Amino acid sequence: MVVKRTTYRKFVLETHDPLIARLLRRRDPTVGRMKQAHEDHEATLREVEEALDQLGAEVVFRGGPRARVPARADLVVTVGGDGTLLDASHLIGDNCPLLGINSAPGNSVGFFCGATKGKVKATLERALAGELPRSELARMRVELNGKAIHTRVLNEALFCQASPAATSRYILKVPPGEEDQRSSGIWIGPAAGSTAAQRSAGGKVLPLESRRLQYVVREPYTPAGGSFRFARGFIEAGKELVLRSKMREAKVFLDGHRIVHSVTMGDVLTMRASDESLTVLGIAGKRRT
Repeated sequence: MVVKRTTYRKFVLETHDPLIARLLRRRDPTVGRMKQAHEDHEATLREVEEALDQLGAEVVFRGGPRARVPARADLVVTVGGDGTLLDASHLIGDNCPLLGINSAPGNSVGFFCGATKGKVKATLERALAGELPRSELARMRVELNGKAIHTRVLNEALFCQASPAATSRYILKVPPGEEDQRSSGIWIGPAAGSTAAQRSAGGKVLPLESRRLQYVVREPYTPAGGSFRFARGFIEAGKELVLRSKMREAKVFLDGHRIVHSVTMGDVLTMRASDESLTVLGIAGKRRT
């Protein structure tokens, strides 16, 4: 069981952050939902623990999203939202199903979560019995100068200049050809991330179980009204996308802001579909909007 650590727990109950305390006392709108989201989460966590106990399941691990899940687990359950599920997905291979439980549905989207607060026991019972529908999601492998730096990217990679105010310069190579580009950076990711940053940047929503990768250039810079040949497109299974950095200080961010690697002039990033897919329970048939 992988459990979210709420913002309220981190900054109020554990670190006693004085700024957050002042904002809460003033009922500042920036923290207006923080305590309620925490209380909803804690109530769902109790619901999950009681359900697992009643169903006779042995909990072999209970920790945060950046701990290590033991190999002998038959099912990984996340209690949080899509972010918690995303973090947990990095901890498991393709041989263990993952069930997400949205602990505060009033405050998080939870698209990849197969259960929500108040409906936990019935879903867990079906999951343990092998009756929940399964979705096999493709993940992405990322290499830096020929060495794998991540093999379980579920949402996307962002490659850009270290400063968000600076221009990103790189050479993009995709199966149709190669192009020298300047932009605000480039998104690359599998189908699971196509409704997030890729879509916001002008990409397409892919079928949930597609094996294709998608790339979308952010704010392409084309002098004199020109255009890129490869501003966005798809990488078929078995093919790869290659980025050659023309920047002294660049970064590649993987599945959010926490996993980040430095890239410099002449470094080469290679991205392709991973050999490790992810089995997520209870999301088959969900409509993506």
